Amino acid sequence: MDTLKEHLSNLVSTSLSSVSGESKCNANVVTTSKPEFGDYQANGGMAIAKKLGSNPREFAQLVVNDLANKSDPIIAKMEVAGPGFINIHLAAIALRDRANSVISNTGDLIPTIPNPQRVVVDYSSPNLAKEMHVGHLRGTIIGDCLVRVLERLGHEIIRQNHVGDWGTQFGMLIAYMNELRAEQGDLPTQLADLETFYRSAKERFDSDPVFAENSRASVVKLQSGDPEYLEVWKTFIDESLQHCHTVYEKLGVSLSRENLKAESFYNSELENIVKVLEEKSLLSISDGAKCVFLPQFTGKDGELLPVIVQKSDGGFLYATTDLAAIKYRSFELDVARSLYVVDARQSLHFQQVFAVAKKAKLADEDISLEHITYGTMMGSDGKPFRTRSGDTIKLIDLLDESSKRAFELVTDKNPDLEEASRKLIADEIGIASVKYSELSKNRTNDYIFDWATMLSFEGNTAPYLMYAYARIKSILRKHNLEIGSQKIATSETTEERTLILKVLQLPEIVAVVAKDCYPNLLCNYLYELAGAFMRFYEACPILKAEDELRSSRLALAALTAEALQQGLNLLGIEPLEQM
Repeated sequence: MDTLKEHLSNLVSTSLSSVSGESKCNANVVTTSKPEFGDYQANGGMAIAKKLGSNPREFAQLVVNDLANKSDPIIAKMEVAGPGFINIHLAAIALRDRANSVISNTGDLIPTIPNPQRVVVDYSSPNLAKEMHVGHLRGTIIGDCLVRVLERLGHEIIRQNHVGDWGTQFGMLIAYMNELRAEQGDLPTQLADLETFYRSAKERFDSDPVFAENSRASVVKLQSGDPEYLEVWKTFIDESLQHCHTVYEKLGVSLSRENLKAESFYNSELENIVKVLEEKSLLSISDGAKCVFLPQFTGKDGELLPVIVQKSDGGFLYATTDLAAIKYRSFELDVARSLYVVDARQSLHFQQVFAVAKKAKLADEDISLEHITYGTMMGSDGKPFRTRSGDTIKLIDLLDESSKRAFELVTDKNPDLEEASRKLIADEIGIASVKYSELSKNRTNDYIFDWATMLSFEGNTAPYLMYAYARIKSILRKHNLEIGSQKIATSETTEERTLILKVLQLPEIVAVVAKDCYPNLLCNYLYELAGAFMRFYEACPILKAEDELRSSRLALAALTAEALQQGLNLLGIEPLEQM
């Protein structure tokens, strides 16, 4: 079943073509800004009228007349407004019929698309030298939401966790690990806290020249494929990944070991990448390093900015690995889109790497390379979120703290509930609050992390939406009603009609999120949906209504709960039936 917007777009586009004689016309259908302007607005006629030299309002009226002759039951009324907009009011009966169709088959609430694509989503990507910290939260949560949305629409999704597991710092860690194993005779106990392990190794590296030299020698042995050093490296990587997956499990993030495509995976391809660039005559030597200079990238002084692919000492850089990854995803995985959920500070890097890949034909002509940028989580002081001592906050500690605060909140609101139940509810609310706090913000902006706002039961928050869902489920339980057992028989009030329309617009929002990758649009929609239900509940009594009217309103409540659940699931949040 097509969405309301798709249905109207097809209708209006056909009429635009009939009136103008143009074969391809874009109706440009959008939701209206105010209810008095109707439900949808078609704006595409103005551009066509201008092209034809026609009066836009007169042209719009001809389109309205053509649409009226088609007598589509979904349209109740149309009017020409402003410079040539077409305001469209939908028929309440047609909306009700659509809603009842969804009630019969809830899978139709978000229908799959007719032409799915194969899409790579590169997200999370921690550095395995350290534990995951708060800086990894946004990329992990946003990426997970996007894969859920794209998969729900029917796309084939290939998750890629491009972890940092290669490079000079691992020589330092291997050297330190070898020392500790010699002392302890087994896996060092210090690995239980990777952050402390890394800090201790770095202190040795900075203060002990002999250790520093051993570290550099370890890098050479590792990258030359020495079996002993590779074994130590694998042990460290396995331990680091276990830390990551503990966080993923707690977050409910759909990343597994099978999704791992670490930097080391591309190591054997790096020399070939440099060779391809040489063959394409794209390489230049600058201070002994092999670089690519493209004319569209210049600094403030007008000098060309380099993409360094091989250092003067022969080492490779992130750009080289990213070019190898693009080649792999484009030609081995054969994807249509490749999304990189990486923070905004890497914008120039990805612009350059994408441009080089296209120029060198390391990427297929048709692949869409997209950097999904996001800003920084800030503390109340307006600086990147850290502990009071200035240390980076471990992600697992942040999640534990959220669950602890949620437990105090749940206990305060429902002290008579069994402790085990309060703990279960608190864990769900705590993690959901962290995730929703991230996703509800425009991803390109920095934002202030605030516990009070995040865990509030008021406003656009996870607790508010989860409570709204639980409240509806409580109403349905009182009548032992499951979705599908009743139909919506009436939509006479403004509140009923508004709520039905809002529910039916969920797939339109999901489609936009899939295209533009802004999860906050889905959060805003769910908040508005919950608000529409509250207004409906206050204006349209359910329990006191007569039998048929009560059944109708219960069916609408059940449909709303379904929309809330499906929407929250796309955000990676499982709502609770009871709170």
